Amino acid sequence: MDQQAIQAIVAEVVSRLQGTSPQDDSIPIAVSARHCHLSQSDLEALFGEGYELTKKADLSQPGQFAANETITIAGPRGSLEKVRILGPARKMTQVEVSLTDSIKLGSKPPLRESGDIAGSAAITLVGPKGSLYKKEGLIIAQTHIHMSPDDADRFSVKNGEYVKVEAGGIRPVTLGKVLIRVSPRYKLEMHVDTDEANAGFITGKTKGKLIKYEAMS
Repeated sequence: MDQQAIQAIVAEVVSRLQGTSPQDDSIPIAVSARHCHLSQSDLEALFGEGYELTKKADLSQPGQFAANETITIAGPRGSLEKVRILGPARKMTQVEVSLTDSIKLGSKPPLRESGDIAGSAAITLVGPKGSLYKKEGLIIAQTHIHMSPDDADRFSVKNGEYVKVEAGGIRPVTLGKVLIRVSPRYKLEMHVDTDEANAGFITGKTKGKLIKYEAMS
């Protein structure tokens, strides 16, 4: 038995004697399928004056939820139906799709951090009470990790930093340029889109290992 294995066993025994568990340094990974965030004014344009979203299920990030409501999004070449709206309403309307989705739409959305929609791709939104053409707002979301300040300290990273993440499973993959997003409102979780998930056989039970770029040999 090598020294590293012995140290790991000793650490586990000590932690059990102290009534604590060894620190879990894995990152939970969630698959973020196509979805949209709507401003209140755009929500009302699509669903009617004074309309409020209704909750289908809470999301992992505190205060966020998947709504019962869906819309159709349309591009120059095609459309996608039943695109889930996430709540609550935001200041700006944003639609997030995968690269595969964008090919079906016939659009060329940029790879962006959520919220950075200036100069992004145009998209048409269709709801039960109306439709809207947005000159910008369609993006492919940058792969990112939500974490609290305590998590950021634990992993020795800061907001806006990029890292690599090794995703385990039956087809392990390493994802690069993963953006760190830090806020007291966040719960530790990495978000990948459906293309990334399909490539790595990533499911809701998959976990990843964070690797800082300066730590790479």
